[in-house]
Amino acid sequence: MRFTFQKEEKLTGLKVFTELAAKGNSFFVHPFRIIWMHSQGEQHFPARIAFAVPKRNFKKAVDRNRIKRLLQETYRYHKHELYETLSSKDVKISVMFIYTAKEKPDHAGLERKIILSLQRLSKAAESDGRTG
Repeated sequence: MRFTFQKEEKLTGLKVFTELAAKGNSFFVHPFRIIWMHSQGEQHFPARIAFAVPKRNFKKAVDRNRIKRLLQETYRYHKHELYETLSSKDVKISVMFIYTAKEKPDHAGLERKIILSLQRLSKAAESDGRTG
């Protein structure tokens, strides 16, 4: 199994983010607010994902970028569990992880929370069916 995070897996586009913010389902797993919705259209991967770190909490871009890289790295190693669930149900979703804590994360704690978030996300997407 290859642990990659390809360009096509990244969620991009102002229209998609606006729609996600307006119509998306959300839940909170400290330190993340996770907004997701079912995707329409052609998508090669079961999930497209974006990571956000508010400027309000981290003034320096270097800190925000570091946290986003840690999030991407952790997600990359654990996304296969989410992909298996979504692929078996033939569900495609768009997801945004917003890091809401005010302190810099450590890798071990972040990994536990990402795993917990992905498990909850797969349950939510699976139980929600095709309504979004």
